[in-house]
Order: sequence, then C-alpha cells, then structure tokens
Amino acid sequence: MASAGGLTRRRGGRVGGEDNEEGSRVSSPVPNNRTAVDARTPETSYTDGENGHKIAFDPRDISENEERTRMPKLTLMDEVVLLGLKDKQGYLSFWNENISYALRGCIVIELAFRGRISMQKDPARRRFPLADRVIEVIDDTLTGEVLLDEALKMMKSSEKMSVSTWIDLMSGETWNLMKIGYQLKQVRERIMKGLVDKGVLRTEKRNFLLFDMATHPVADSGAKEELHKRVRNVCSSRTVILTPNQWLPEDVEFRFLRTISMVCAAYAANVLENALVTMSHESRERAFAQVDELLAEYSQWPFARKSGAGQSIGANLAQAVNDEINKSKDRELQLEIVAACLSVFTRLDSLL
Repeated sequence: MASAGGLTRRRGGRVGGEDNEEGSRVSSPVPNNRTAVDARTPETSYTDGENGHKIAFDPRDISENEERTRMPKLTLMDEVVLLGLKDKQGYLSFWNENISYALRGCIVIELAFRGRISMQKDPARRRFPLADRVIEVIDDTLTGEVLLDEALKMMKSSEKMSVSTWIDLMSGETWNLMKIGYQLKQVRERIMKGLVDKGVLRTEKRNFLLFDMATHPVADSGAKEELHKRVRNVCSSRTVILTPNQWLPEDVEFRFLRTISMVCAAYAANVLENALVTMSHESRERAFAQVDELLAEYSQWPFARKSGAGQSIGANLAQAVNDEINKSKDRELQLEIVAACLSVFTRLDSLL
C-alpha cells in the first residue's frame, strides 16, 4: 500500500542476472554471486562533469522528467478537490456524497491520459456500452502520484475489469467481500496532502468541539484563481482560450480535452458552482446548461461535439479537441476510456 503522506517515488528492483558473463575470464573483479542488496541496485550511467570527474545518474530519472514536462502540475483529482475546498477553513463539505465517486473516475481518466491503461483491443468490445468495456494496463511505469500508482498496481495484478466496475470497486461500492480490498481509502485527505507537497495548500490543526482535525487551507491562491478562470472560460465564453501557465503549460497533451473532463467531473462532484459564484444567476444557468451539453457530447465515442457558428458558448471546442485527437491517432483506445468515465458521470446520481 502506498504511503498516505503525499508524493512518493519507489524503484523496482532489477534482477542481477543479465550483466553476468560467465564466459569472460577478463572482467570486472566484482564476483558473479552478487548479494541481494547489489541485485536491487538500479542501473547507473555516467556522464563527464566540468571538472573531468564522472557523474553518476539513473537513466530512469531522465525519462520521468521528460514525462513530467508533458503532464500538468495538478492532476484531475487535485483540481476537483481544489474546486470543492473551502479556502480559509481548509476542508471539503461533509455533506457532499458525490465527490468521492467522481474522484475515483478522475483516477481512471488520469491513468488513460498518461498512457498507462487503455480499452482492451478487441473488436467485439463495441457490442457493449462504453462503461462496460474492459480495460487493461499497457504501461506499468510508476507516475510518481501515490493514488495513481496504487490504482495502477491493482489493475496490473488483478483480472481485467470494466471501467464502471473499477470505479465501483475503488469507491467501495460492492457487495463482494472478496473484492473489498480494491477500495482506495482516505482519497480526499491524500489528495490534499499531495497539494501541500506541491505548495498549493498548507496544513493546520483545527478544533472541532471534541477533537482536533488536520485542515488544509489554500496557501497559493494563484492556483485556484487560474482554475476558476479556466472553468468560467469553458462554461461562458464563446471562444475558449486556454492561456498557458505553470499549472497547465502549453506543451501538455490534450489541454482542451483535459479541461472538459475536469469541468464535467467537477459538475458530477457537485463542486462546479464554487467557480461560478461571481457570475449572475442567468449566467450560471447558462453555464450549467453548457456543461450538461458537454457531458452528453463527450460521454460517447467518437465524441459527438459538433462545431458551428450558431453556438453561443465554446464554438471552437470541437475543432480544438479534434486537432488534439488527430495529433495522437494511436491514443484512441485511451480516449475511449475518457468517454466511458464521462458516461459513468452522467448516471452518477442513480449509482449512489
């Protein structure tokens, strides 16, 4: 089980049999019968430093850093929790029952965006509804995000199951006692601790009558302001423009589709309204109607969003998403998972 204390990085052991060359008599003085500790030592490479000395590094750090530059600083789960968080009090509403389920759906979507899972490549899958199609792990490389890595390990080690089944099991929505261990626990708290590690929140202790509880007020208001601005842009602007910033850099894959998924997840989690409080009543009603349309159009595959000059909100979204898909034709099985999760969000109320 992953640690609950924010981001962790763990290395898998490398079995030390590949480097042994029994036929070579002139070799390194290191004996072939390595200890278990030596076998767990990760492969190391060297590069020349400025002073002529060699510098050791782990090549996997380079590949991880390259991936991180293509990923936003905040995950979908981070953004949904941040939208629902009370800025000064530092906790989520105790009466919101939808957010826990929506966060598990965000975990599945995030793994798909990161290329870790995809729909099982089987033509017969089209006979089933999106949410009932089986998913599989195609890359078990750890992401560095605790919850994502925990979910990825469970998916890798278990039988293949459908999108809706995984979301149910990770939420604890099952009567099967044999599968109760799939439930991800303390998800909200762990996400907030991760946001503390990222410098967005801070940790305080707050007294609630008979007991003290750790709370996580907002430390960097800029992150939440940018998030609110992006939500209002998608929900109320005729032309949606996603200005690059440190939270959503320009080179992030699927910037528009990620934003649509975040807005739909926040809507399903009953936290979207927190980003729209500065708008008038009529504008909020139009914003909710827009999200209803987005949820309906992006909860099917291929996406049914239609471009047209007659649309009053988000007229450019269809073309922007199509451009993103055309740049990644080999990712269609992953994007099918995104649509499947959004289809689960459309019936969230009936599932809870």
